[in-house]
Amino acid sequence: MAHILAFERPVVELITRVRELRELAHEDDRFGSELKRLEDKAAKLAREVFAKLSPMQKVQLSRHPNRPYTLDYIDRLFEDFVELHGDRRFAEDGALIAGIGKYHGRSVVVVGHQKGRTSKEQTKRNFGMPNPEGYRKAIRMYELAERFNLPIFTFVDTMGAYPGLGAEERGQSEAIGAAIETMSRMTVPIVTAVIGEGGSGGALALGVANRVLVLEFSYYSVITPEGCAAILWKSAERAPDAAARLRITAPHLLEFGVADTIVEEPPGGAHQDHDDAAKRLDRVLYSTLTELSSLSREALREDRYQRFRKLGAFVA
Repeated sequence: MAHILAFERPVVELITRVRELRELAHEDDRFGSELKRLEDKAAKLAREVFAKLSPMQKVQLSRHPNRPYTLDYIDRLFEDFVELHGDRRFAEDGALIAGIGKYHGRSVVVVGHQKGRTSKEQTKRNFGMPNPEGYRKAIRMYELAERFNLPIFTFVDTMGAYPGLGAEERGQSEAIGAAIETMSRMTVPIVTAVIGEGGSGGALALGVANRVLVLEFSYYSVITPEGCAAILWKSAERAPDAAARLRITAPHLLEFGVADTIVEEPPGGAHQDHDDAAKRLDRVLYSTLTELSSLSREALREDRYQRFRKLGAFVA
């Protein structure tokens, strides 16, 4: 693994040994018992190390370049996926993936942010920061889902919408607002999974769902810790303080009702095992969709309305 965070190094080294032993176990059954012992040891060490992580360290994990992105989950969870392009107004936006596929035999709409790993991919995907045309493409998909009564899955993973001059000229805030409004009036099941970063309105444009799932080491916030620190203390170096005070990690999100379920990640984080991460997410996605499918179309809209009405508190 090319990118290893300092605090995860002991876990990564043990997981690497597990992978090597697993290869041997495939060829010789005699390694089976040793493999099980090493897997248990790696899982225990990961739980001990990661239980002590600070909020900023969890933010670092959410941004890990080897973490599975939307397309990684699409490849593992959806069959016959067909990507659709363009907003029919301006251009295609590579930072946002949208299309139709089958999930456990059922046709669904999938929308998600997509980052890049190589320099070429990062340029194509604009580091996962959509322009207005990306959000207008998402709106196209939401309306398509409504027309054909298809459930919607969204995958959130962005530091925020692109703040460039061109994006502002083409109506970035209006596009985000329109996406939020469109999601709010849908009468089909909507399930959102925060799989990495969930930054600001750029994330919320995909997050007005009946149920919001958050992976164990993801975060969801009105602003990045660095952005918050730059505003409050005029220094991005105070980002760890901002991360702690913003309460943006999975346990706090669940406590405040911003998230409905925390999806446990594989030992060492989702970036250590994409297949296992997808399986864990699949179990929760499927049970959540099954639950929502029992509601009528109007009940789904009312359910979503009530969910967001309950967020926050007023103290006189």
